Amino acid sequence: MNFAKTFVMGTLATVLTLSSLSSKAEGDLTTRPTKLPDLVLGTEDNRYQLSHKEYQLETGKAYKLKIVSSGQTEYAFQAPEFFASIFLRKLEAGDMEIKTMTVTELEFEQEAEAEIYFVPLQPGSFEFYAEGLEDKGMEGVFTIK
Repeated sequence: MNFAKTFVMGTLATVLTLSSLSSKAEGDLTTRPTKLPDLVLGTEDNRYQLSHKEYQLETGKAYKLKIVSSGQTEYAFQAPEFFASIFLRKLEAGDMEIKTMTVTELEFEQEAEAEIYFVPLQPGSFEFYAEGLEDKGMEGVFTIK
C-alpha cells in the first residue's frame, strides 16, 4: 500500500473508533457530582433501619454519596461488586480526604459519616449491606444503567 492510502485508512479507523467510544460514554465529568440522598444506617427507633434500599445510577456520571452511621450499633458497610465496578475519585471521612483506588469496607464503630465520590463504570445490579445484619434488613442495591 502506498503512504497516502495507508494514511487515509488509518485516519478512517481512528475516526470510527473514537465515534464508537463517544457514543457509549454517558455523563459529563466536568460538572459537579450529583448528590445522592444520604444513606443512613440505623435510627434511634430502629438500629437496623436503612434510609434507602435502592439507588438508581448511570454509567459515566459523577456521584457523591454520604453514608451516615447513627451510632446505634457497629456497622460494617460492604458492597464488594459495586466497589469493583466504579472509579473511586475520593473518600472523605472526618477531616480527611483519602485518595484510593478501591474500598473493601467502611466500618463505623460509633456515630460518624463518610462521603464517597465515584463514577459508575459498569451497568448492573450490585448489592450493598451491613455485614452480619442482612437478615435484619440492612441490605439494598445499586442499580446502574
